[in-house]
Amino acid sequence: MEMFLTYLKVFAVGGLICLLGQILIIKTKITSSRILVLFVCIGAVLEAVGLYEPIANFAKAGATVPITGFGRSLAKGAIQGVKEMGFLGAFAGGLTATAAGITCAVVAAFIFGLIFNSKTKKF
Repeated sequence: MEMFLTYLKVFAVGGLICLLGQILIIKTKITSSRILVLFVCIGAVLEAVGLYEPIANFAKAGATVPITGFGRSLAKGAIQGVKEMGFLGAFAGGLTATAAGITCAVVAAFIFGLIFNSKTKKF
């Protein structure tokens, strides 16, 4: 039963984040790329003010896997980098904390670019 409740929390919070993104796509003229940037910034700001940690502890992967979790990782790494290296650590820490995710995304994009023939969407 406890595992079911964990899955339910993960699904609910992750689904809510996705729902907010979908509402922004449908109801506004904001492009999806700008919505992604907005969500990364929201995750970073929530981490910087200490509000993302309780959400992540509650929702686990439901809060860490969506794009807001990437913003959180960037901010968390930057904060840790500043503590260890000073001002320049803000840049190095964020990159260090997210290097694995960035590498996976670049490699996956390259592989899919080789496999599929993408075309520009016509309006």
